Amino acid sequence: MSGLPDAFGLDGLRAAVLRAWRDSPTRLTEDTNAERDLRAGGYRDRLLVELAQNAADAAALAGRQGHLRVTVTGGELRVANTGAPLDEAGVAALASLRASAKPEGTVGRFGVGFAAVLAVTSEPRIVSRTGGVVFSERRTKAEAGAGDVPVLRLPWPPGDEEPPVPDGFDTEVRLPLTVPAGDLLATIAAEVPDLLLALPWLARVDVDGRTWTRSAAGADSGGGVVTLSTPETTARWLTHAADGVVWALPVDGSDGETPMPRTEDVLHTPTPTDERLSLPARLFAPVPVEPSRRRVLTAEQARPVLAVAARIYPGLARRLVAVHRPAAVPAVRFPLSEVDAELRDLVLSELSEQDWLPAAAGGDVAGGRARVLPVDAPELVALLADVVPGLAAACGPGAARLLETVGARAIGVAETVEALTGVERTPAWWHGLYDALLAAVERREVDPAELGALPVPLADGRTVPGPRGALLPDPALTESGLPRLGELDVVGLHLVHPDAAHPLLERLGSDRAGPAELLAAPALREAVERSVEDAVSGVDVRPLVDVVLRLSGHGDAAGLAALALPARSGWRRADELVLPGAPVLDVFDREAVGVDGALDVLDETFAESNDRTALTALGVLDSFALVVDDEPAGADHELPDEAAWWDAETPARVYAVRDLDLVADDAWPAAVRLLAQRPETWRALTERGGHAPWWLARFALLGGRAPMEWRMPAAHDLTGLFDPVPDVGLSPDQLAAVGVRGGLPDVSTVDSDDVEDLCDRLADPERSVPLGLTLRVHRLVGEYRRTATATGAPDPPDRVRTLDGTVTDADDVAVLDGPWLLGAVPPTRFAACAAAGTDPACRPGTGGGSDVGTPGGAPVSELADAFDLPLATEVIDADVSSAGEFAAWPDLPAVVEVAELLGAALPDGGVVVHDHLTVAGADVGEHDVAVPWWCRPGPHDTEVLHATDTSDGLARAFAWAAGLWPRRWEIAALLDDPDPRTLLG
Repeated sequence: MSGLPDAFGLDGLRAAVLRAWRDSPTRLTEDTNAERDLRAGGYRDRLLVELAQNAADAAALAGRQGHLRVTVTGGELRVANTGAPLDEAGVAALASLRASAKPEGTVGRFGVGFAAVLAVTSEPRIVSRTGGVVFSERRTKAEAGAGDVPVLRLPWPPGDEEPPVPDGFDTEVRLPLTVPAGDLLATIAAEVPDLLLALPWLARVDVDGRTWTRSAAGADSGGGVVTLSTPETTARWLTHAADGVVWALPVDGSDGETPMPRTEDVLHTPTPTDERLSLPARLFAPVPVEPSRRRVLTAEQARPVLAVAARIYPGLARRLVAVHRPAAVPAVRFPLSEVDAELRDLVLSELSEQDWLPAAAGGDVAGGRARVLPVDAPELVALLADVVPGLAAACGPGAARLLETVGARAIGVAETVEALTGVERTPAWWHGLYDALLAAVERREVDPAELGALPVPLADGRTVPGPRGALLPDPALTESGLPRLGELDVVGLHLVHPDAAHPLLERLGSDRAGPAELLAAPALREAVERSVEDAVSGVDVRPLVDVVLRLSGHGDAAGLAALALPARSGWRRADELVLPGAPVLDVFDREAVGVDGALDVLDETFAESNDRTALTALGVLDSFALVVDDEPAGADHELPDEAAWWDAETPARVYAVRDLDLVADDAWPAAVRLLAQRPETWRALTERGGHAPWWLARFALLGGRAPMEWRMPAAHDLTGLFDPVPDVGLSPDQLAAVGVRGGLPDVSTVDSDDVEDLCDRLADPERSVPLGLTLRVHRLVGEYRRTATATGAPDPPDRVRTLDGTVTDADDVAVLDGPWLLGAVPPTRFAACAAAGTDPACRPGTGGGSDVGTPGGAPVSELADAFDLPLATEVIDADVSSAGEFAAWPDLPAVVEVAELLGAALPDGGVVVHDHLTVAGADVGEHDVAVPWWCRPGPHDTEVLHATDTSDGLARAFAWAAGLWPRRWEIAALLDDPDPRTLLG
């Protein structure tokens, strides 16, 4: 360094200082104390920081990135740097202790911070391309003549032996060490990364052979990713700078995008202070600090700079990849210092007001206007992006809690569902939404109860609130080819669009629906019920018709007969239509089929374009239709004369044929054959007590009469009462099924109309009815009268058939209850009924009476009640007019012998025997009439028997008394010839 002039005026500087010390003895002490304060206070442990700042300032002044090298040579710490060399102002600043020569925009250019070197040396030297300066405690003491002096007040030029600045550098600080070099180098190496980050003009630092580099590729003037590297390590920081403030956030070294938020740091001004901070990023800001550079000045003085730092903080967040921006939000915790509390509040306020948080719909949104979904479902957020205003891209419980500190509000599931109301989206979009929600439900992040009003897109294009009650189309629906499902406009039918069908909806109350379930849907059935009315009003019901027809081939179409279908004369119910060409059209009355008829014919074109089976399943007729009800509640099936049938039968079930009343009068034989062709309708015809046989017997026409008015050709026992059915081309089974009579009915199968008809037939004088048939009919009438209720019994006939087969007014007839009367009174006085006394149990003395008739006849009391006729014994005026002799039965040997042969006990009492028995009275005539036997009332409800002394008379009296009336002819023969051969032969 020899030969350089005193470029810095060092002699003058020394002279000035020495003069000040001499002029003011206290000035030396003051300078000594001030330097001691700097060395032990604010600049303690800041050797490299201060030297690196000087190097950064030199680089900035030179306008190029700087290089700093730290080595130990010969016991000296040497710190070389590139950049602007040492100048006179810098030397003056070094020697002033209080002044600094740094220009605007630099950090610290040889100011008081140089005092930090005194921690490791007492003989610092600075050598630059422009000259050098030496400070020496030893020389200052000698010069000042004092034992305690400031080191950095008296500058000397370097000696001629001072080595020049190393090649490649512009300035070097040389510090003979008073501390161990190894520990010092380790401390310096540890401080290098932070210094490179804080001093952007430094690009490289070498420490004892180890190199750190700083690069900012791709960064702009406001910041970017700064990389700090050594051969062994790489660290990256995302920086953002403006208005003299720098924020730095560590980022992952592998991609430079993933933030690694700090949990604790200190404020850098740019040198580290003791003000602890808890923000995720490091702050470099020119905050006013105390002279010690350890603490900021008052909060009021620091606030403007802190406000600037907070204002640019969202810019740091915006430099992060969108997904990582929430990491820039300070974690919720207690502040670490007063400065930390002030800065956190300011930062949170700015994050709340500025747009920085990535919105799901794109762009950024301020924290205070953001909504956060507290469900960890990014796919759900993406779907809701344009549904929920201000929805943040970040989601999940943690994000919701974190962003709440910047004013964001968590949007609950119920609020989300509400926001979805009225939203128009494709079914596929809704399916994706359900996917995301179901995943959240299964993770138990969402309560299914909150999804009750979740919108559901329907196949008809509508969207309804809430899955409950909606029908999820089974694959069978779409596989069955239902292109018009989307056209169904059915109020209340919530059929989910196939592309939106999802298990979540089923979990929330939707029902899985195949063809059968859809056909059974109440809303669809209601639409079917009003479809004719809708069609007539101009509503397009074709989609409904098409869907129901297609579904009917895959499910139960029962109950859908009201579906509107096109007929020849307009729209009609399906069950009011007949297939074109159906055989049943040949038997229906022409007036019953047509625009004004109960039925119409299905449109031919429509019939040809649809499946016949599906049409008939809906009720379109190709033959007679059935009405089936296994649990009928009453006569409400719209069957002809159903109420009358119900009164007659009270059926336990209904299995009937519909539309029988529409058959033409002359078409009944063909109609019956048609009914017999199908097992279902034949079964209805043969249903015991069923409506079809009941109605057909009364209202069908065979040969101009109802079937029940005819008898089968082989039913000879009804000859005279009924005419044989003419040949109408029906088999005997078919004739019997429709009610053609095969015999006299059983009392359990007749009703009052049947009884009345039988009585009318007997009262027809044009009919020649055998006496036996008359007796059987009267017996049936009597039994019916006994079993029928008072309201169910027919009115008594005005005319009756008598024992001789003639028809007489009922007022002139009585019921024969005493067979003895037949010997004295003409048979025209008696209704066709046998005499009493046929049942031994009903004979006097056996607890019975005379209230029985002969086989095939009616009990006399029943017939008397049914015909409202008197008993003959009560009204016939006749009595015995001859004299006889009483004989007890045991006193008659012939009678005793007959009783023994018959094994019969002799009755009590006896008989009055007459040689010639006669009776007289008003009903007998003017002369006495001879009779074989007679019975007259006796005392105490007994009977007094009279008989001629003949086998015939005694046999009748004995048979009556013994209760053997049916054997009276056998008894008479035995009395004539009491031989066993008479009994047995």
